[in-house]
Amino acid sequence: MSELTIGTRASPLALWQANFVRTEIERTHPGVTVIIKTIHTQGDKILDVPLAKVGGKGLFVKEIETELIAGTIDLAVHSMKDVPTVLPDELEISVICDREDPRDAFLAREAKSVADLPQGAKVGTSSLRRQAQIMGLRPDLNVVSLRGNVGTRVRKMTEENMDAIILAVSGLLRMEMEGLITARLDPEVFVPAVAQGALGIEIRKKDGATRAMIDFLNHPLSAMRVAAERAFLARLEGGCQVPIAGHATLVDGRLKLDGLVGSVDGKVIFRDQTEGDPADGPALGKALAEKLLDMGAEKVLKEVYGSN
Repeated sequence: MSELTIGTRASPLALWQANFVRTEIERTHPGVTVIIKTIHTQGDKILDVPLAKVGGKGLFVKEIETELIAGTIDLAVHSMKDVPTVLPDELEISVICDREDPRDAFLAREAKSVADLPQGAKVGTSSLRRQAQIMGLRPDLNVVSLRGNVGTRVRKMTEENMDAIILAVSGLLRMEMEGLITARLDPEVFVPAVAQGALGIEIRKKDGATRAMIDFLNHPLSAMRVAAERAFLARLEGGCQVPIAGHATLVDGRLKLDGLVGSVDGKVIFRDQTEGDPADGPALGKALAEKLLDMGAEKVLKEVYGSN
């Protein structure tokens, strides 16, 4: 195989991710040429409506997966937090790259922390998960919808007179915008999105040649963490635009998983933790989800799904 085609969204961050994979493949396999094909997804086209109102599953991957199944591309590079937990039968995530910092970033014009924001401050986010947790911490804040790529959202903070916005640390690092971060939010207080900071590579299940060529990019420890988080999300039947958070860490040979489900207004938060053998990550994720459902999270999620 002398040529591979990567399918990706056209945003600057998505292109950074695809170029990272291309560079690594060409460095590891001299003589192989990697082509990048940009594909516009539904999530990229609908910019004037909050994502949760459009529908959360597959908004940023469906069109790319269609081309992958058709064979017009050989692999797709995704931000794993955008990838539904149920994939088309023909496809698989064969690689999880070494994960970047999964935390959320607090960017503010003047305040140094969420606690430091003035009463009624205007905070921008496109995520119901972030909205639920911000409102849980500070119910007085005015949370407003914020769409667009990383650069656009940073610019809108000033243009739309927002006091602060919340983005993923990983995106800011990859876009070399780390200097804009006011604070990195502690996962013990503000739980990240499932698989935030993780890059995944999707291929056709029957394409053994491509699988063999990219296997070197897989990072087993990151893959274990992501598998536990995604199993948690799958049991809750959640997409990337619901108020669900999950964060797995590996400490002293144990996998620790923190899970959260919250109402959009932050008034009801269900949260718990579990830990066990890293190899049992998916089972741990499912069990933690069951625990939150038993605590009452199912009612909260039904209300969210019903309103959307």
